[in-house]
Amino acid sequence: MTAMQRTATSEAAGIAEAELVERARARDEAALRAIMQANNRRLYRLARGILRNDSEAEDVVQETYVRAFTHLDGFRGESGLSTWLSRIAINEALGRVRSRKVHVELGALPEATLEAQIIQFPVSSAAGDPEKSMAQREIQRVVEHAIDELPDVFRMVFIARVMEGMNVEETAELLGVKSETVKTRLHRARAMLRENVEKKIGPVVMDAFPFAGQRCERLTEIVLKRLGVGA
Repeated sequence: MTAMQRTATSEAAGIAEAELVERARARDEAALRAIMQANNRRLYRLARGILRNDSEAEDVVQETYVRAFTHLDGFRGESGLSTWLSRIAINEALGRVRSRKVHVELGALPEATLEAQIIQFPVSSAAGDPEKSMAQREIQRVVEHAIDELPDVFRMVFIARVMEGMNVEETAELLGVKSETVKTRLHRARAMLRENVEKKIGPVVMDAFPFAGQRCERLTEIVLKRLGVGA
């Protein structure tokens, strides 16, 4: 895609967003639904990244939309709607943290340049295979817990960049830091996450590639059938 094409695409998206916002100001249900469906996951993940609590994160998302939709006149289009909503969600989540007497400072921890790659786990569907499904859920819990244990500034960058796929510039704008800071914090987050996961994955890995239950039964029946044994 050429620079001219990218500019045209961006302008078209901006026009579409502006129309959506105007409709939302008029309380158009379809527009409100479209905005929420497009932003629910991101807002939830950002809020949960700060609060580390599912129900509180859901409350923050709800409060974010209520505040945003009742103050849409405050949206000037200087940044994208998603970024504007994300900032509201982050501020709401941080306010809740402060109310619990735990101060989260998004610029307090030292930067580091250690680079590593997070372990890549398979994400294929486990439908119809309870053993695989159980193993994947356990791995997911290990990874989620390891993400929760990341220091706040690294966790927020990891969620924005890796989980939400935001680019460096978007993440820097959202968190109010420099692009280079985003890069170094992401490298550090990956290194810390890999270390945390590797510490906890041992007991889970011991149960990897299970050969019991349906899989064992299926193989047994196939062999018996080939041998002409049984029904």
